[in-house]
Amino acid sequence: MNKLNFIFIVFCFFFSPHLSAQEKEYGATNTFTVDDMEELLMANHPIVKQVNLLSETAKAQVTQALGKFDPTLNSSFKNKHFGKTDYYNQWNSELKIPLWLAGADLKIAYDRNVGDYTNPQSRTNNAGLSAIGLSIPLGQGLIVDSRRNTLQQAKAMISYLEGEKIKQINAIWFQALSDYWNWYFAYQQYQLLLEGVKLADQRFKAISEQTTLGDKPVIDSIEASVVVKERRIELSKYEVELKNAKIVLSNHLWNDQQFPVELPDHAIPHKLEDPVILPDNSVIETLLDSAKIAHPEMIKLASKNQQLLFEERYRKEMLKPKFNVSGTLISSRHGFNDFVPPQYDFNWQNYKVGFEFAFPLFIRAERGKLKEVRIKQDQLRFEQAVTERNIYNEVVKKYNDLNAYSKQIELQSINISNQELLLRGELNKFELGESTLFVVNSRENKLIEMRIKQEKLVTDYRKALAELYYKAGTKF
Repeated sequence: MNKLNFIFIVFCFFFSPHLSAQEKEYGATNTFTVDDMEELLMANHPIVKQVNLLSETAKAQVTQALGKFDPTLNSSFKNKHFGKTDYYNQWNSELKIPLWLAGADLKIAYDRNVGDYTNPQSRTNNAGLSAIGLSIPLGQGLIVDSRRNTLQQAKAMISYLEGEKIKQINAIWFQALSDYWNWYFAYQQYQLLLEGVKLADQRFKAISEQTTLGDKPVIDSIEASVVVKERRIELSKYEVELKNAKIVLSNHLWNDQQFPVELPDHAIPHKLEDPVILPDNSVIETLLDSAKIAHPEMIKLASKNQQLLFEERYRKEMLKPKFNVSGTLISSRHGFNDFVPPQYDFNWQNYKVGFEFAFPLFIRAERGKLKEVRIKQDQLRFEQAVTERNIYNEVVKKYNDLNAYSKQIELQSINISNQELLLRGELNKFELGESTLFVVNSRENKLIEMRIKQEKLVTDYRKALAELYYKAGTKF
């Protein structure tokens, strides 16, 4: 192999990208893209499935709170008979239906209390009495009571847990993206050095032939052999890094049977047509505006604020005196078709009424609870202000990082072009016998290092882009 053939090999590897092995592999169908990863992760990842249960948890809490409005059927029976005396025979049944409006309770009851020693105030005839009535809190509990407050708190918790769900999913996705781009870099690094190894091996064979023919000194053949071995050693290290990066990425991959899966050995990352996708200022402004409302932390804080507003209203309601009124219409009627004399049927002359009043003179307990709620509201306002500011700063900081990486990638591309010119010139000088193999190898090694550095910058840029959206509370 003559000197011209050697020069041609160098040009093929460094100045004809369409001939590289990397380019050929990118045309294969075994490319594993970010979209592929997202589809697998969002559909099958156990943590994602676990997080999705948070919404079900919130709905279960609402159902539990609604239980306080469930109609309740109570019934009791007591009888005492001794000797020939029937002391008492008591049967009391009641259907209690809690109402949302005014905190009232609708009650439908049937009582039969007979016997020689039955309390006269509860005694009925042998057939018993039916009753229908209402119990209404006209003071404390009219606007909001414990059960309505509990339900509203549970509904606000849905929003809180939705924010927590978004937060955890975003965190999982951001970590998966970071691991994907680490794998991308490990693959690019390996491919670039693999080309360098192939080139060094071809050069060694060419120089060995020239040494055999006496056109080159033996020392050149030895130097070429050393370069091959050094690059193979470095390549073995990069191969391990590539395998480890693939293993780390596989942590995020599960099948629909909930079994972990691994990327096959032939899987490769997708090729970036445009490594730099710099969002413009309008996108950043949109992210910042959206983050004020839609960021998971802001959603959670807004939910806490809603809960505190409900709690404040409830505690203010508890400052009122307790004044409950109950009224019941009673009748001897046992069925709709029964005949009952008018004086014993449901009418305004057959009734029971009751009043209940209570008011602590200093209401210190409720005033203390209300004050505690308002202190929590102040604390929450401070937390919201700090959180919003931190989100803003993190987004702007990441955008600045993107700008810096973009400029570095641009400069690195220029440097690579210049280094290619230097290598091309050195090859021409080597062809004319005006340079040495050592200088050619140095130029070549530097070019490989610069290309690897560029891929590292691209990787850091892509990770920073993912982090930008993560800091804004969404996913890229």
